[in-house]
Amino acid sequence: MDNGTADGTPGAGGGAGAGGGGGDKAPCERGPVDPAGPYADGPWRNYFLILLDRIPTPIAVCRAHGEVLIANPAMAEQWGTAPGALRGRNLLDLFRPRAMAQIDRLTEALRLGRRSRYPVEVCWRAGTDGAEREGELTIDPVGDPSVNPPALLALLRVRESTPQPAPRGAASPVEARILALAAGGATTASIGTTLGLTVDGVNYHLTRLARRWRVQGRTALVARAYVLGVLSPDSWPPAPA
Repeated sequence: MDNGTADGTPGAGGGAGAGGGGGDKAPCERGPVDPAGPYADGPWRNYFLILLDRIPTPIAVCRAHGEVLIANPAMAEQWGTAPGALRGRNLLDLFRPRAMAQIDRLTEALRLGRRSRYPVEVCWRAGTDGAEREGELTIDPVGDPSVNPPALLALLRVRESTPQPAPRGAASPVEARILALAAGGATTASIGTTLGLTVDGVNYHLTRLARRWRVQGRTALVARAYVLGVLSPDSWPPAPA
């Protein structure tokens, strides 16, 4: 499996979570794979991508050998980065399987054309605080049944026994950059363009911050960020502390 990116637009290639070692590429599938799958045509594609951005569960769509085509903000947050920064990476570079036998089982199932859900126990090092985390990736082959190998939908369930989220006063690197741009007067659209996020991706992070800090509105968020030391009081243009 390879690492992937989520920024609201389909990636150019790469594979999803099957395929043995940490990044061996399989032969090219026929034509590019659109992460919107059966919703790739017409307005449904945009609806699919908007929905993906809003889902709080970490999700990535990959090629059969693991290369990430698209990842949502919740998945990118595990590494403290923007969704677009995961595109083209391999899931096996991001996650360490607890048992390679689970990957071998998935690889064989894809070779035989089977389409079932396959759980893979994984661990990884969080990009926000460097803490070791554990969880389960559920790999689900998706897309047109006539296309082989299929694209893979990877959903991450983080174990509750892993370290708790950062304190309410903290912000991830991506959140701090969003707040800095907002403090400088940037619009939601321009923030998204700068950071490789969709408008919904930016709003996703702002909404999470507002809930965590118990404030309403962008002005209150920016003010709170300065009070909590997330933004530097001595910098202009605004910058993370």
